[in-house]
Amino acid sequence: MHRVFAFLTIFSLTLSACGSSPSIWGIAQTPTPGLSNSTSHLVDPFAVQDDPVFFPTSTPPAVIEANIPTPTPDGAPPLIQPTYTPSLDAPPFLYYAQSGDMLSAIAKRFGVEESEITSDADLTKTTLIDPGTLLVIPNKINEPTSPNIQIMPDAEIVFSVTAADFDIEKFVKEQGGYLASFRDYLGSTGWIAGHEAIKRLAVENSINPRMILGLLEYESRWVSGQPIDLLHTDFPMGFNDYHYKGMSVQMVWAINNMSIAYYGWRAGTITHLEFPDGSKLRLDPRLNAGTVAIQYLFSRLHNQAQWAQIINPDSGFPALYTKMFGDPWSLADGANPLFPPALTQPPLTLPFEPNVQWNLTGGPHNGWGQINPNIYGQSHTVNSAIDFAPPTKNGGCDATDTWVVAAAPGLVVRSENGAVMVDLDGDGYEQTGWNLLYMHIAKKDRVSAGTWLELNDRIGHASCEGGVSTGTHLHFARKYNGEWVTADGPIPFIMDGWRVVAGEAAYKGKLVRGDEVVIADLLGQSWSSIIRDKDE
Repeated sequence: MHRVFAFLTIFSLTLSACGSSPSIWGIAQTPTPGLSNSTSHLVDPFAVQDDPVFFPTSTPPAVIEANIPTPTPDGAPPLIQPTYTPSLDAPPFLYYAQSGDMLSAIAKRFGVEESEITSDADLTKTTLIDPGTLLVIPNKINEPTSPNIQIMPDAEIVFSVTAADFDIEKFVKEQGGYLASFRDYLGSTGWIAGHEAIKRLAVENSINPRMILGLLEYESRWVSGQPIDLLHTDFPMGFNDYHYKGMSVQMVWAINNMSIAYYGWRAGTITHLEFPDGSKLRLDPRLNAGTVAIQYLFSRLHNQAQWAQIINPDSGFPALYTKMFGDPWSLADGANPLFPPALTQPPLTLPFEPNVQWNLTGGPHNGWGQINPNIYGQSHTVNSAIDFAPPTKNGGCDATDTWVVAAAPGLVVRSENGAVMVDLDGDGYEQTGWNLLYMHIAKKDRVSAGTWLELNDRIGHASCEGGVSTGTHLHFARKYNGEWVTADGPIPFIMDGWRVVAGEAAYKGKLVRGDEVVIADLLGQSWSSIIRDKDE
């Protein structure tokens, strides 16, 4: 079943930046305090060092569904045509807020001023708008839009509770396709089974593993059969760029593009699709983030005619997804809404011990991985993370005895590859409730998975471990129900009264507490210094 929403109108380190180039398994390159930006001493073989260039595939990618007829010119289902109301006097939209909606983003998606949106609800609050709130929005859209059909719930994009009991290994082996016997080579790990690579992609990027498998099957048949051709053996998503050769790298590219769209839609920075031939199409402003993620990804790979067939809920990717896993909307019922009404952050302290100097070396930036801002000239990420760095003797990746501590009580559900994930509700699932990511934690003295932490318990030492980092630091981010939560947004990131405020670009920004201000600085200069008070 797919969701169709009618056209609703009244009438009808100290220098720690976590990087500039994409990294497969973690945070991208981080400059080193007091040193040049050279990263020659620490190179991840899977980190893309140059800006990727888009090369259309030499052979048009096939539109293939398992046991679902590929649309053909004769007898094909009708393409979903863009719709719009060109009249300047068009009646307003009646829009019901969705989970994760905030007023500023809605205004950008509909192309209006915030002050033009009216509702019986109080819209002056700076919090998320409660799901189901009716908003009356002027209809100023005078260009074609994508279909107003929701094809994928948000919970099937992010690493939500719907994936908590999904057995990736069992599913892959039951399908018996190329992926079942495939092994991938990761520079930091060595050889890894295909299902293990899918799991790591899902967990570390907080993406639903079913979505990764569904995309891999749709574009290349890797899950249930064999790659459809030689191109899709090396480039299973059909993105023909030598920088992204291999299954894991291809899926990182796909995940990054979905994240651009998903979180860009949340923030209101994504309003249009751009196809490989340069043509553009406005996204219908009533879509949900999950649908936009799918529409955007396929618009990077296919022309508009192919794209229209792919997003067709009766014969395209949504149909294949349903065939593989069941109705996604039914699967998502147990996770909705991802952001319940009146959601607030639990109390947090600064994640280091009192009376020890640290520096705010990175304002809000991407929570995991790195989306290259030069890809298609866009930089739409969820700026959920901040960076703190302790002083070190020589700078760079020097070891430190300074401790990272628990900013709130919780259960350690993951402690590996430089990452410690702490589940604040203690149910053992990082797909539910609030979770805190402490990244770049050294293996030495690192807390073990399964440990219950009380406030201020020691977690480990900041380092360069995990991903690509050239400066010892802590990368600190929040998730809720599997979705990264922006640091400076309607659910503010507050630690001991210090509120995170974003700057004009990623890594810029500051901490503000009353009249006190700490300004982020990659070099860890004096204005970025912060010392936690003893009584905090």
